[in-house]
Amino acid sequence: MADRTYRWLLVTLAVIGLSADQASKYGVFKWLYRDGALSSGIGNEHDAVPGWFKFIAQFDPDAPLCDCGFSALQTWSAPIMPRVNHGALFGLGQGQKGNANGFFAIISVAAAVAIVIWGTRKHTASERGLMVALGLILGGTIGNLYDRLVFGGVRDFLYFYRIEWPVFNVADCCLVVGAALLLIQAIFVPSVPETAATTPAPAECPAPATAEAPKA
Repeated sequence: MADRTYRWLLVTLAVIGLSADQASKYGVFKWLYRDGALSSGIGNEHDAVPGWFKFIAQFDPDAPLCDCGFSALQTWSAPIMPRVNHGALFGLGQGQKGNANGFFAIISVAAAVAIVIWGTRKHTASERGLMVALGLILGGTIGNLYDRLVFGGVRDFLYFYRIEWPVFNVADCCLVVGAALLLIQAIFVPSVPETAATTPAPAECPAPATAEAPKA
């Protein structure tokens, strides 16, 4: 159907992804802070799958609280700031701190705006798989963008230490899954021409009546 739209999928998945990302970050960092009882001096960790996977939260005692009206919300009652990733996925740009964070924040804003514009197009909104991919990417983008604006970097806490995989978060998961779905959509799903999706098919003309032969 040409008029069918899946914009609700984009909005729903973006909201779910953003909510899951922020709730998991605040919950894990509050849980592992443990009222200031830092086991190693810089943070705490919990082995979820011994030998393979752990939750890890590091804190920066030397970083002052951000004076931007979010103090109580930022650290969820913790008196010190979490240590953050100033770069992007897989540790890209991590060592550049403020410069990298500002650069990736601008990229995130541009990506979010582009996704919203792309998702509002009638042809794009009619493709369910594309809306699912864009919704996940939008939720992950906004989740990490919030961290960059409020904390000066991204809060990561998921760590596959057996394979030394870079620490990541739920927003990163949304970004990776959304990008993979977008790639699958581009390679394996045939695109419906926009004219075919928006232009109604011409009405069939009735066949001309034939004169009956006179009866003998």
